[in-house]
Formats: sequence, C-alpha cells, structure tokens
Amino acid sequence: MNQPEDSAAARLRYLNDYLLEHPVTGPTEGHNPTRTLSTPISLGTLSHIDASVREVIAHTKDANPAAGQAPTRADAIYDWARQHTEHADEEVQQRAAVIEYRQYLEHAIRAGDWRKVIRPHRCPECRCFGLMWRSGRVLCTNSECTDRDGTSTTVTLARLAHEHVAGRKNLRQARTT
Repeated sequence: MNQPEDSAAARLRYLNDYLLEHPVTGPTEGHNPTRTLSTPISLGTLSHIDASVREVIAHTKDANPAAGQAPTRADAIYDWARQHTEHADEEVQQRAAVIEYRQYLEHAIRAGDWRKVIRPHRCPECRCFGLMWRSGRVLCTNSECTDRDGTSTTVTLARLAHEHVAGRKNLRQARTT
C-alpha cells in the first residue's frame, strides 16, 4: 500500500479541502462574535492559503516574468513554480525550495500537525533533536542551547527551512563526489 504524499502541495490541498468541507459554523476563528451574520469559512485559513499562493507567484514571476498565468488550483502552484524556474540560477531555485519547504511546515502547523514536521529536525544552533513549536516559533528544548540571557534558543520556520534545503543540497553534492 502506498503512503500518501506529504509535501507542501498535499498539505495545501488538505487545508483547502478541509476549509471547503468543514466550514466554520460558530463564533470561532474567522468570526467576529459581535456580528449577527457569521462567515461560514475560516478566514484565517483562507488568508493563509491566499498568502501562500501569492508568495509563490511573486517569487516565480520575479525569477521568470514570462511565467504566464498561475494555476487556479492552489496546490498546483508548486509544480507551476518549479516548471517556470527550472532554468533559473541556483540561488533562485534554492530560494524557491526554501519557500516551498517553509510553507509545508506552515501548512502542517496550521493543520495541528507540528510534531510530525518539527520534531525530526535538528536545532540549527546545537544540532540536537528536541525541537518544539511554541508561540509561533521553533524552540530548542536542550537546556544548554540558550542565548546570552539564558533564554532557550528559538528559530524561525524560514531558518529551519533554509537549513533543511541546504542540508539536502550538501547531501546531494557529497553523493556525487
């Protein structure tokens, strides 16, 4: 039996499908409780999806102004971006990979699945395992991994994504030598 795909596109597809299949029906996320009419969808998730798609389009169009029309399906945006940046320089391609991986992490966190996507990473500072998601940042649980004030090291999802993509690149280079 095949494992389901776990990628930025799959995570975005899940968020979009969940948003459409399970609309918000009460005064929760995406709602203003003082209004009498409520929005039947999670505006936070809708905004997240829109921002993700816009970021990928902007990066792709900056790299290749002739990229043409972006796809209408949100989860198709990553394939479109890779196709239209495949001949760009290495830095542009690496930046696209970092954006896609960071968004993969963001999509998973929004869906409540931070343990599966954050914990397998090493801390960029001390290289140990034991990362957690706290208050919008990645927190290292190693008691010796602290800043000058003794506060636990935190890193952004962007840094974690950059480290991940750079690590994959280094691994590929090591295999070819």
